[in-house]
Amino acid sequence: MRELADRSGGVWRPSPGSIYPTLQQLQDEGLVSSEEQAGGRRLFSLTDEGRAEVEKRAADKAPWDAVSDDASVPQMELRNLFFQVAAASRQVVEAGSDEQVGQAAKVLKDARRALYRILAEDDEAESTAADDATAS
Repeated sequence: MRELADRSGGVWRPSPGSIYPTLQQLQDEGLVSSEEQAGGRRLFSLTDEGRAEVEKRAADKAPWDAVSDDASVPQMELRNLFFQVAAASRQVVEAGSDEQVGQAAKVLKDARRALYRILAEDDEAESTAADDATAS
């Protein structure tokens, strides 16, 4: 999961709930095998049939590239900033006083309102353009 997140530049962060059923399906199809490791971990490996399938699809675009190619730089920057704000918020909750938590809540409420205003301005601009076109 960490490798997929790294290869996609953080755009694709699959959860265990999506990875393990997929691995089970691949195992059922004979494309991977698994073995129990120390500490209850499972190691998955490609079978000969799985390696043949990988070779057959070698020219295909890797899924992590397809996902990261679809994201623009501003989208990625906003996404990364969101995670930084979430991490800072967690720190305030865990280490801040009641007053600091209250201040942080106000900052986040103001930010939420400001983000919705950005979208509302976009809607207003589209509505005004449509009204202008109708009036012409």
